[in-house]
Amino acid sequence: MYTDKVMDHFSNPRNVGQIEHPNVVVKVGDPGCGDAVLIFLKIDNDVITDVKYKVYGCGAAIATTSMASTMIMGKSLDEALEVTDDTVAEALGGLPENKMHCSNLAATAIRAAVTRYLHPPENTES
Repeated sequence: MYTDKVMDHFSNPRNVGQIEHPNVVVKVGDPGCGDAVLIFLKIDNDVITDVKYKVYGCGAAIATTSMASTMIMGKSLDEALEVTDDTVAEALGGLPENKMHCSNLAATAIRAAVTRYLHPPENTES
């Protein structure tokens, strides 16, 4: 059902944890399946110098978030925005069709974090 790469990233997830003093932290979730990702990015000169995450979900959610984190480490923000659910699944050697939404969660978290970094919400406090 799962490729060797999926099983490796599930059994040995990369970059799990959190970053002290990150540039951006974003949480995204899929209410339909209950999976959620909290992603932390450290960015220097528009390059992702560190990425950590906490993920709650199935084995595919863990594997896709792990793989996505390795795909963006050391990449520019523009390159990170090119990560999609399909590129994550391809990097893992494929996913069963019913698990494709899990890879979308990782790509969505990355896009949300980069977007928030580039366009931080305005401070609405008086």
